[in-house]
Amino acid sequence: MATTNRRRFLRTTIGFSTAAFASTALGVNPLNALVGCSSPNSSGDSSTASGDPLQFSQDPLGYEYNALEPYIDARTMEIHYTKHHTGYITKVNDAIKAEEVTYSTPEELFANISRLSATVRNNGGGAWNHTFFWKAMRAPVDGNAPTGEVLEAINGAFGSIDQFKEQFAAAGAGRFGSGWAWLVSDNGTLKIGSTPNQDNPLMDDAELKGKPLLGIDVWEHAYYLHYQNKRGDYINNWWNVVNWDFVAAQLKG
Repeated sequence: MATTNRRRFLRTTIGFSTAAFASTALGVNPLNALVGCSSPNSSGDSSTASGDPLQFSQDPLGYEYNALEPYIDARTMEIHYTKHHTGYITKVNDAIKAEEVTYSTPEELFANISRLSATVRNNGGGAWNHTFFWKAMRAPVDGNAPTGEVLEAINGAFGSIDQFKEQFAAAGAGRFGSGWAWLVSDNGTLKIGSTPNQDNPLMDDAELKGKPLLGIDVWEHAYYLHYQNKRGDYINNWWNVVNWDFVAAQLKG
């Protein structure tokens, strides 16, 4: 991490600590905060049946900030959720309004993302990707591993769960700079790859295309407080908190 970025990250951390203390003193639980408005669906948007323009919203995290420890620390989760994710949602909603974007679902937005501004692209991706990421994790359980149809699909595509993890970890570790690693279904064929910045496989001009089944954030803000520059260790430990039930639901959906 460059010196300037590290200083900015530390300033965010210090500033968040003060804000978190104030919120706790006032009895505010950030886990219950919602950004946006009505009826967020699984993609984290609050579009309505009337075809109103899309507005992203932030679901409650679904677990405590320390639920993923020791693999992902509570402070990282707190900052990641309340600062980074909330920021993406606020910025994309402002941009959608300012630029008069009329798409009503995330899928429609991403299918036309090459026509839109970098502000909508980066923050829309950040809003959707993080909602997906939170749901793809759960508290550690003994022997956490895929079963049933997910295991069969992974074995069929990659040979074994170990070979799958190796290829997935390589995609995440090999992404230069910031980005995401993904497991996707491309018309029924499972593929592994990565995307830069806040891009995702639903975007019309993405490097990797398909329906996301699993994704990991490899931006430094996702792991730096605990792992520093050891991205590989973060990815290897992340398997302990993968929500394979969520992956199964995406595979069936």
